Amino acid sequence: MSAPPDEFYTEERWQNWLDRLRETDLDPDDEDAARLLWNLQEDAAIAVTKIIAAYDDEELNEEMALKELADARDIVLADVDIEDEETLLLVDGVQTSLVCVFYTAELYVVEGPDGEDIEHHLDAASAAEADENFDDALDHCARAGTRIVDGATLDPTLVEDVGYGPVAEWINGLGSLESALSDPELIEEDEDAA
Repeated sequence: MSAPPDEFYTEERWQNWLDRLRETDLDPDDEDAARLLWNLQEDAAIAVTKIIAAYDDEELNEEMALKELADARDIVLADVDIEDEETLLLVDGVQTSLVCVFYTAELYVVEGPDGEDIEHHLDAASAAEADENFDDALDHCARAGTRIVDGATLDPTLVEDVGYGPVAEWINGLGSLESALSDPELIEEDEDAA
């Protein structure tokens, strides 16, 4: 059975989140701002998990699932028009994290869960990042992610030693994916109380 177009994630949904960010004076140290950014990221990750679930339930075939993922990815990773540079940087961090979520889902649909454990892949990702081989680093993070989709958990101690950089951002995305898999309900875009 074919899923209706835009069922999983829409341009309007993404833009609603961005509008909220534009209207908010974002202080990254503020708990409300951090929650808003996390919800933005989590909402997209939940959409990805719904596509994966539809694929696993055979509601989508491989081609359809990859198309849905590509459509959502195009929405989420498009250039963002926000004037405030600090807010733009924060959104860029969210987008960077979500790159790994989308790549994970694509790998899972095409290849299934990886045979190596998460620790192996995160160690290899850190080593690749140290060598400035970012494509390999992303590949290892995404392969770790396919294990998370398959039910493995991300051990917090594995990520404690990862320094700031793309790998840390991608692992942050895997955290969103793990959270979304455990509670795949779309986050309500609450109206701020007037």
